[in-house]
Amino acid sequence: MAAIEKGSTVSVHYTGSFEDGTVFDSSKDREPLTFEVGKGMVIKGFENALLGKTSGDTVTVCIPPEEAYGDYDPRQVFTVEREQVPEGIPLEIGTKLQLSSENGVLFVTLTELDDQTITLDANHELAGKTLVFTIDVLSVQ
Repeated sequence: MAAIEKGSTVSVHYTGSFEDGTVFDSSKDREPLTFEVGKGMVIKGFENALLGKTSGDTVTVCIPPEEAYGDYDPRQVFTVEREQVPEGIPLEIGTKLQLSSENGVLFVTLTELDDQTITLDANHELAGKTLVFTIDVLSVQ
């Protein structure tokens, strides 16, 4: 049976939760996640947990922010004037927006608003969080 190494293509089912046990994602009710190890298609800690495992293995791993979505960066939070927001865009806390600039696309979440301004957060929603994954290895190629 082949052990997972960089370059292996793997299919897995996983459940991701926070340290308190709250589940934030699971592949159990959809198609398995299939990816090539070492290509950066999943977070570093997820890939590292699979190295050396074989088909049929189950692994539970606690992944710190630096091996997941990074630390929360307060510099990624910024305020813009409400008048800069195009008409028709829903201005509600929690709204996810995509901004375009000369540097590319930036995904943000609206976190605060008042009559004059809106506050946007460009941090990944899982930034700064320790994540716990239980991963079932279905196949290794």
